[in-house]
Amino acid sequence: MLRNLQIRDLAIIDAVEIDFAPGLTVLTGETGAGKSMLVDAIELLSGARAGAEVVRAGAERADLSATVDISKVGGALRHVLEEQSITHEGELLLRRVIGSDGRSRAWINGQSVPVTVLRAVGELLFDIHGQHEFQSLMRANAQRELLDTFGQLEAQVGLVRGAHAAWLALMNRSVTVEAAASERHARLDLLRYQVQELDAMRLGANEFATLSEERTRIANSGRLAQVARTALEGLYESEQGNAHQLLARAGAALRAASSLDAQLAALHPQLEQAAAQVQEVAHALTHYLESLEFDPARQETVERRLAAIEELARKHRVEPAELVAWHGALQRELTAMETAAADLGSLRTQVAAALATYQQQARKLTAARATASRALGAAVTRRMQELGMAGGSFVAEVTPLDGAEPAAHGADRVEFRVSTNPGQPPRAVAKIASGGELARLSLAVQVCCARNAAPCMVFDEVDAGIGGAVAEIVGRELRGLGSAAQALCVTHLAQVACQGHQHLRVAKLTDGRATRISVTALSGDSRVEEVARMLGGLEITAKARSHALEMLGRAAGASTPAVPATARRGRGKG
Repeated sequence: MLRNLQIRDLAIIDAVEIDFAPGLTVLTGETGAGKSMLVDAIELLSGARAGAEVVRAGAERADLSATVDISKVGGALRHVLEEQSITHEGELLLRRVIGSDGRSRAWINGQSVPVTVLRAVGELLFDIHGQHEFQSLMRANAQRELLDTFGQLEAQVGLVRGAHAAWLALMNRSVTVEAAASERHARLDLLRYQVQELDAMRLGANEFATLSEERTRIANSGRLAQVARTALEGLYESEQGNAHQLLARAGAALRAASSLDAQLAALHPQLEQAAAQVQEVAHALTHYLESLEFDPARQETVERRLAAIEELARKHRVEPAELVAWHGALQRELTAMETAAADLGSLRTQVAAALATYQQQARKLTAARATASRALGAAVTRRMQELGMAGGSFVAEVTPLDGAEPAAHGADRVEFRVSTNPGQPPRAVAKIASGGELARLSLAVQVCCARNAAPCMVFDEVDAGIGGAVAEIVGRELRGLGSAAQALCVTHLAQVACQGHQHLRVAKLTDGRATRISVTALSGDSRVEEVARMLGGLEITAKARSHALEMLGRAAGASTPAVPATARRGRGKG
């Protein structure tokens, strides 16, 4: 519900702040006092279009804000807030600033958001009805949602939406697979040729690195043999003295003296170990020299194999060392493409099954909507008779959607059609000429669908063109609607005003040089005086006061009024 509204520098309003309470709030005042400006402010905070003309003359910007309690609101609103990462603790602060240059900025709970996001949130918080273009009853989506709400079809709508999502996911996947299949044959031929060529090579995991090392060794065999021979002679084979002989002599000397000093005896095993290691290295060098025997045939084999590998790597545009991994990747792609045809056939079967499931759920929803539409048409038609539209009728028409493409909301188009006079054929709601009739029709529909009404509903001059007993019925309907959700109503009729749980009077005052708007919360005698003024005009008689008191007492006896709202006076300059 709307808790607080602050307006600064909007049109002729300088500064106004209003605190609201639950139930039905009525706004009264003379024609032109500025009541509709408060509705305009709520519209702007709901994301309505705005230009520089809404800014008070001489001001840099219009600044509007509203505090809304959303502790009892869930579903779609919470989803929008989560999408925008907007945190809250059961309360939203909406703010919009419109500059004198026509530029507009918006915030929700202090977080800057596009006006489109403010509009998405505003449409879920406020439902505004009256002689304005910003009316939910005129939107096709809103009409369908109202019918679903009235028929309690949310669960069936959810099944259709889920079936549509499943079909759409499979359909998108099949389109992707089919697009890839259009190039499948050419790609398959290339893959098969490349894989067969690599298969024929029979390349080992580390073969290229091993052969490269062998080629280097063969090319440098003479130098390697010389180095190995020199090392072998120095370690073991030189007759003029080698490391093994020197280590043996040193070991013999230590062994001879080990009986004389234990420290020397401790060093003797280390010399023996060193001599053994020298002997092992010498044996290894001997084997290495034997392996270096030049083999022209082996050299030719290695060179030919390496050349073939390098040529194949250039052909595939990879490094020779990466050829084995590339071979594996091509094999996997070939396997996937060879099974793609079978996958596509299976996918097409799944798409057809998902579409059949969607169509089955959509047909059930269509039947349920047809039943609900008849009930809603009868209910709204009855209320129209009570709301001064005698002889009028209402039809919620359910027709098949044009085209065969499945839609997430089902296979139906819902259109509200109304006839406001006997003998006239029903026409689309958007073509109703009278704003007052549209407002009363909106009231009738909202009362019928009040189970899921918006948190705050605003009715601007819903009483236009009515009076007497019908006006009293309108007031009672509004009061009853206020028990399901907060309702705000701009009215000129005492019969409606006396039904409010709270009563705000809007006045425009001027001293010839400046104009100011005041908003006053009425109670007690001040409220009696305002209702009496609405009954009797400028001259308030004792009879008018008595009648006003009687009407207020009768309305209060029907249900206990809520605690009145408080309003702070503000000034505006024209």
